[in-house]
Amino acid sequence: MNLHEYQAKLRFGEFGIPVPKGKVATTPEEAFDIAREMGKPVVIKAQVLTGGRGKAGGVKVAKTPDEARDKASQILNMDIKGHIVYKVLVDPAVDIKSEIYLSITNDRAAKRPLLMASSAGGMEIEQVAHEMPEKLIREYIDPSLGLRDFQVRNVAAEIGLPRAHWKQFGEIASALYRCYIDSDATLVEINPLAIVGTGDSEQIMALDGKFSVDDNALFRHADLAEKRDLQEEPPEETRARAAGISYVKLDGNIGCMVNGAGLAMTTMDLTKYFADELGATNVGPANFLDIGGGAKADRVAAALRIILADPKVKVVLFNIFGGITRGDEVARGILQALEEVKTPIPMVIRLAGTNSEEGLKLINEAHLPNLVGASSLADAARKAVQIAQGA
Repeated sequence: MNLHEYQAKLRFGEFGIPVPKGKVATTPEEAFDIAREMGKPVVIKAQVLTGGRGKAGGVKVAKTPDEARDKASQILNMDIKGHIVYKVLVDPAVDIKSEIYLSITNDRAAKRPLLMASSAGGMEIEQVAHEMPEKLIREYIDPSLGLRDFQVRNVAAEIGLPRAHWKQFGEIASALYRCYIDSDATLVEINPLAIVGTGDSEQIMALDGKFSVDDNALFRHADLAEKRDLQEEPPEETRARAAGISYVKLDGNIGCMVNGAGLAMTTMDLTKYFADELGATNVGPANFLDIGGGAKADRVAAALRIILADPKVKVVLFNIFGGITRGDEVARGILQALEEVKTPIPMVIRLAGTNSEEGLKLINEAHLPNLVGASSLADAARKAVQIAQGA
């Protein structure tokens, strides 16, 4: 689950990381009132869960309350990479001396948290890694020891941070690690972490933030779970989560219903493989969907309704290998869903394992013209691609 910038910075503030005292506005008039209350130039920032806001015109500086209202009016309802802007963050403008990149994420290969920092703050980290890899400093953290002081000093030295700021940088890095651990996060990112102010008032402050939380840990964080912005995710994913189904919307036109994450990935790969082999352009998986082990008819029906709600889907591919999940239960779920949602969309069905023969018998006896059987996964994937290509 991803948090908006304003939510991320509020969370950082709870751990003692300095952040601007901004407020959220949903209308131009609210932006006007906030800017007037601050009594100084402000930055109006679109709150959407995607990058590239600045390049898209979603970040603007306003010197007066009237200008803040005008800028907010321009940004609200803007479409940024398919995300509609429903709210803006109004932050007080600050005098930036220099910018740093700082993040902590999970390195699955190394099996430990990874702190990354760069003196090229303000740039997208992918761009830094590609164009200036020498500027990206990595420091692995032993989970049993936590982030050590010497590691923070090493990073501060490597990025060329002035010594006068080492102490505060260390406090911020340590607080960011505590935030990462205590929130069950998969990513906490500050970009930029900027040196702001002048003279004795000079300090380091988090001016932007990204925050991703492990969905599987949200039962421990009710306060974070309630921050999920349902407007920012496909409605199919919302319905799938409510039904206990693992679902991720993709851009293809072959709806996939599979039991088991590994089998689902294999199914998706095979559809892409046969699409390439047959020269089928714009053909591929429309979703990742794992109905899980032991799925009953009602869950299968719910999953099929979610798949059919996607207007891009031209064919549905079922790949069920019965172990805990029984083939006859899957068949009943398919027939139940088709009773509720009448559709002419072709469906390719591959059932194997527990009660697969019983399941295929139920489907055959239903005499539905848009159901196609398959003898193997490869056969099913090829047939789905051919149907999608013809559609």
